[in-house]
Amino acid sequence: MRVIIAGGGIAGLATALSLHAAGVESITVTEAADEIRPLGVGINLLPHAVRELTELGLAEELAAIAVPTRELAYFNHLGQLIWSEPRGLAMGYQWPQYSVHRGRLQLLLLRAVTERLGPDAIRTGHRLTGFTTAVGSPSAAVTAHYGSTGTGGTTTAITGDLLIGADGIRSTVRARLYPAEPAPLWNGLVLWRGTTRARPFRGDRSMIMAGDDAQKFVAYPITAPDADGKVEINWIAERPVRRVAGDRGDWTRPVPVAEFLPHFEDWRFDWLDVAGTIRRATAAYEYPMVDRDPLPRWTHGRVTLVGDAAHPMYPIGSNGASQAILDARVLSDALARTGEPGPACEAYEAERRPATSAITLANRQMGPELVLKRAHERAPEGFTDIERVLPLAEREEIAARYKRLAGFDPVLLNQRRSYDATLST
Repeated sequence: MRVIIAGGGIAGLATALSLHAAGVESITVTEAADEIRPLGVGINLLPHAVRELTELGLAEELAAIAVPTRELAYFNHLGQLIWSEPRGLAMGYQWPQYSVHRGRLQLLLLRAVTERLGPDAIRTGHRLTGFTTAVGSPSAAVTAHYGSTGTGGTTTAITGDLLIGADGIRSTVRARLYPAEPAPLWNGLVLWRGTTRARPFRGDRSMIMAGDDAQKFVAYPITAPDADGKVEINWIAERPVRRVAGDRGDWTRPVPVAEFLPHFEDWRFDWLDVAGTIRRATAAYEYPMVDRDPLPRWTHGRVTLVGDAAHPMYPIGSNGASQAILDARVLSDALARTGEPGPACEAYEAERRPATSAITLANRQMGPELVLKRAHERAPEGFTDIERVLPLAEREEIAARYKRLAGFDPVLLNQRRSYDATLST
């Protein structure tokens, strides 16, 4: 069986590793960039994604580059605690939750693909321009067409039994399947992301979110403390802007911190200097808060979608990369169990599309971060007793409901079967 994966990001590389583990021998990953470089800032991997990477044999390598998150805590804009809960192993999962630099994770996956599949499995400088299917032929093959991103301007084609679009929110595969779909949808909020070397807060393994539904600050460490006791803090500053957001879907556009720092200048808590953290950043990147409406179908014959190409969602609930890794594992499991690309893609979609559609819509309503909105609505000037503002039972239900929806309820995840089927020979 020959599989073509368009996209060499986390979704594409995780899919390649999953298919290889399932026994697929011919896998080609194509990437538009001439070189896969460690771009981006921090992301989170929830326990359900860490389980899949562990079952792919990457537990030790992942632990070496990531920070096991111990706590998630929510605060209002004054730094008052609204809600906190343990995470990862401390929550009873059999797998940790990790905070990690996106680029370091991508390079880890890239090394694993190169070692396991061979260096020829990844073809950079291949910009997908479209695809064709051999309708009515015995093989029902699919051919991906590429234009070179190099100076020669050459074109090429690769034929396989299955084409997987893992090419992100601005997916060429998705655009060919849905040519009338509009640009990514923007909700008026902009995220500014960066990293800062500083002393940790609330210990060295806490993830915090402060603010409300309009203005928010998120921070968590993505390295262990160094000899001076400092960590690399990944942070996200978020608020509305009164202008049209450009580059929707591009999270690497650099901006000066002076552009947004004034909005957070007075955010100084007893346990974290927000303004100082932003000011000391080595670089900052702007990203409009965008997603796309859920699709009615991902699979069209021997073509299907994974990751942001299938279900781009707001970066709420720490779920983007985790859901892409789950896609990879469910698809490879279905392919191993059915042995046929078409039926496998249909089975994969039947499991994953309803689940990710529900998460996409829930994230538009703030997902687990709803506690920030409700606390602000009920106590905009702060509180002396959070229980009177937002009872514990309500906070617990918001958190538990999202875990069930997103597939990382501790009990259900610990008991779920493994996606480890392999093709019969």
